[in-house]
Amino acid sequence: MMAAISSIPVTPLIKTISSSNVRKLPFIFSRLNQFPQLFHTSRSTFRIQAAKSLSSITEEEEKRRNEEEEEEEAMSIDNLQQFIKLSLGKWNGTFYQFDSHGKLLQEVTTKLSVGSYGEDELISLIQTLYIKQPSSSTSISGYEPEIEWAEYKIKETNMFTVDKYQQIGFFPKERAFALRYQTAGMLDFVLRQGVLGEDDTGEESPKNLKLPSRRPSIVCESCLYSREKDMRARAFHILDPQGVLEMLLVFLEDRGDGHPHLTSVDTKESTSGIMPFLGRWEGHSITKRSGVYGATIAEADTVAFLEMNDKDQLIQDITTTSSGGDVTTNVHWTGTISDRLVTFDGGFQMTLLPGGMYMSCPCNVANSVAESKSFHLEFCWMDSPGMRQRLIRTYDVEGLAVSSTYISETKV
Repeated sequence: MMAAISSIPVTPLIKTISSSNVRKLPFIFSRLNQFPQLFHTSRSTFRIQAAKSLSSITEEEEKRRNEEEEEEEAMSIDNLQQFIKLSLGKWNGTFYQFDSHGKLLQEVTTKLSVGSYGEDELISLIQTLYIKQPSSSTSISGYEPEIEWAEYKIKETNMFTVDKYQQIGFFPKERAFALRYQTAGMLDFVLRQGVLGEDDTGEESPKNLKLPSRRPSIVCESCLYSREKDMRARAFHILDPQGVLEMLLVFLEDRGDGHPHLTSVDTKESTSGIMPFLGRWEGHSITKRSGVYGATIAEADTVAFLEMNDKDQLIQDITTTSSGGDVTTNVHWTGTISDRLVTFDGGFQMTLLPGGMYMSCPCNVANSVAESKSFHLEFCWMDSPGMRQRLIRTYDVEGLAVSSTYISETKV
């Protein structure tokens, strides 16, 4: 029985549904199974189009950046080549050391030989400085010794050093530049060899010779070229580790057979007083970022007025108007004069030097840094009567040289 039961075929119940009786689904649902593919296709198309668009933008941006970089690189190479060309030659000079109050301490005869090698971005400036040594204290009486020159090889200047280390501020057309030095080694050598010569025993503080600090906080060179002669003045501010002016040094150099000396540009006026600078000065300023690329960031018209009041104080009033005429600034200072030193309210000082020069800086840079204030150093040279040039080096609150400003002015 069991076998019979198990062998009985069981036919499943099948219900036939006519297609005519089926309610047709809306199209959107009937195609639902195809949507993932449609969505995928749409997203892919969008991504491709977006990628093409972004690719186009990226390519254009990259092309623009490459063009800018090439232009900047070309500008920087051109600037370096112009700087080297401006420096080339044999320079006869006189080196002067002044204390912070403008008193002359030392005078040394120098020669500078400047050449170059390499091309394009690999070009380098090479300089050799010769310092005339004094006669040795052990020289034989009645015997005229030969002139001895000490030689100092200045580190090469190239695309890397001039931008990263020296943070150059260069004005090709105006023929002016400012440089940063990490030490005062070269200047120390000039003083030792030019004053002590062979008698230098290497002691840290030689008698009757003031040397720059081993670790100065700032060593800044400002160079201005004469507009009438093939001469230049290279002035150095040296600030001690505490940020106080330690000394001022000047190389006055002639690219020829002459041997220049600091003299008054106007024999009718004092060589060291404030008188040549008094009056109204009008001119134009150009400010550039530090570095070999040296982009100009501002130009302005300047009016400077200096006079003595009835209390024998120096009044300095400087008005600057941007080239667009939309921004005007005014700085008004009152200063007291003691010999060659002018001290202004607010902690700024001006040291008057022979030859129509002055050099300025904060009385104490550390105070500016502590108060998170930027500060500047200035070198002014009245290289001909009624005309002067000023070079200003601006530092940020961390003591980094961020810009340089060149100002050319005429007395009116």
